Amino acid sequence: MATATPGLRETKKQQTRQEISDTATRLFIERGFEATTIAEIAEAARVAKKTVTNYFPRKEDLALDHHEQFVGALAAAVAARAANESALDALRRLYRCAAQDYAADVGFSGPEFSRMLADSPTLTARVRELHELREQALAEVLPGDDLLRRAAAAPLAAACRLLFQRIQQLQLSGASRRRVAATVTAEAERIFDLLEPAFGEYGRASE
Repeated sequence: MATATPGLRETKKQQTRQEISDTATRLFIERGFEATTIAEIAEAARVAKKTVTNYFPRKEDLALDHHEQFVGALAAAVAARAANESALDALRRLYRCAAQDYAADVGFSGPEFSRMLADSPTLTARVRELHELREQALAEVLPGDDLLRRAAAAPLAAACRLLFQRIQQLQLSGASRRRVAATVTAEAERIFDLLEPAFGEYGRASE
C-alpha cells in the first residue's frame, strides 16, 4: 500500500516543528540547555510560547526531537532481519551501516551536540531514560517468552549503550568523523564477537 502524501496543513506543521527544534538546538549549543528558556526559544523562532509547548511538551524533546527514532532503532533493525539472520547479526549490520552514514539513531551527532548533552544534567538523565525505553522496545520484538526476551534484551541493549557512550566520548575528544566512524566500527565488531557465543543463533529461523 502506498504511503499517503502529507497534506499542506500537515506539511506546514512538520516544518514549524522542525524550525522550532532547530532554533532551540542552536540556542542550547550557544547558551547551554539549562540556561535557555522556552520564552527565548519562542522569540528566536518567531512563534508564541504556547506554540513551542504544544509541539514539545517537554523541554528535553526540543533537543532530542528524534527520540522516537532513537528508541525504536534497535527494535526496527531486529524486526526487519532476514530469516537467516540472528538478532545479533541484525544489530551488527545496523552499526556497520550507521557508521557509514554517521546516523544519529545510534549516537553520531557531532561534537557540539555531544557537548550540549554532556553539560546538561537534565539531558543526561533523559538520555538514560531513552536507553531504558530502547531496551524495552527491543525486548518486544525478540523471540521467546517474556523472561527470555528481557534476559536477551538487557545485554544486547547494554552493548549498544556502550557504543553510544564511546561515540560521545570520541566526538568530545575532537576526533574527526572518519576516525569516530572507523573506531566505533572496529569496537562494535569486537563487542558483537564477544556476544556471539551466547547470541549467535538467537532469533535465527530454524531450517
